[in-house]
Amino acid sequence: MNVFLSKAVLDFFIACGIVLGGAMLGGIGAVVSLQPPTQTMLDVADRIKIWALAAAVGGTIDPMRVIESNMLGGNLSPAIKQILYLVFAFLGAHMGSELVKWVCGKG
Repeated sequence: MNVFLSKAVLDFFIACGIVLGGAMLGGIGAVVSLQPPTQTMLDVADRIKIWALAAAVGGTIDPMRVIESNMLGGNLSPAIKQILYLVFAFLGAHMGSELVKWVCGKG
């Protein structure tokens, strides 16, 4: 597998894992604090999606800088790769959120 595809797949699963893990641990925390775990898991899954996306692509604003500098410089290939990394990470975070909804019976 080439470098681009392996990083894209890794970004997808990292984002999905962050959403799933955060929602599951949030549900455990809800049980410990005597709150409804289903609703807590749904809330956490929705709120953590953007953070999962950011963490999967590197955790900083650097991917956005790569897009900006390469687009303005006329070199589109690195910018398109960064955009695709963001798309893969978004799809992973969204899939994690949808799995939490499905497990909680809301999807």
